[in-house]
Amino acid sequence: MKIETYTELETYEVGVRMGKESRAGQVYTLIGDLGVGKTVFTKGLADGLGIGEQVSSPTFTIVQIYEEGRLPFYHFDVYRIGDVEEMDEIGYEDYIYGEGVSLIEWADLIEEILPEHYTEVRIEKDLEQGFDYRRISICEY
Repeated sequence: MKIETYTELETYEVGVRMGKESRAGQVYTLIGDLGVGKTVFTKGLADGLGIGEQVSSPTFTIVQIYEEGRLPFYHFDVYRIGDVEEMDEIGYEDYIYGEGVSLIEWADLIEEILPEHYTEVRIEKDLEQGFDYRRISICEY
């Protein structure tokens, strides 16, 4: 599925819709360059899950845990990991095979340990379409 958005709010709303449809054990991978809107999408997903607290990128902690919503939300940012073994150290499998919703930014860096089934969300810019234009591709694996 491909979705085109033309404003930050539209990108956010795609996340909200997906959060509302998420179920326990859902794993999303989030792929996109720096500044493409991954955090905007993630904030929408969290709001769709009923997370009321401020969501930010967990760049320096690898995972942020939010438990106040309809389902627990585990937000990973693996951009700075040096080796996939670091994921074992934080209990990665306990989260992604648990009862919450996991979102993994930069998931292409840990492809070899992704679960068999997940939903890839890829966000891309196309400046010819406008500064705030985004192409969001959603694919089930």
